[in-house]
Amino acid sequence: MKIIIDRFEENHAVVVLEDGTTVNMAKILLPPDVKEGDVIEIHKNEEETLVRKRKIKKLMDDFWED
Repeated sequence: MKIIIDRFEENHAVVVLEDGTTVNMAKILLPPDVKEGDVIEIHKNEEETLVRKRKIKKLMDDFWED
C-alpha cells in the first residue's frame, strides 16, 4: 500500500491512501525524515512474521512442557 504525506498537524500526519481517502497517522509511525508530498510504502513482511510466529510457538511449547 502506498500513502502520500499531505501535511502535518501537531503529533500526526494527514495521509492520503491509494483510494483517495485521507486519514490521520501518528508521526511516530513514520520515518523521521519524511516530508509533505513524500510517498511511503507499507507492506507486510512475511519472513519476519514467520520468524515471530515460530519464536512465540517455541516459547509457548517450552512453557507448557511437562
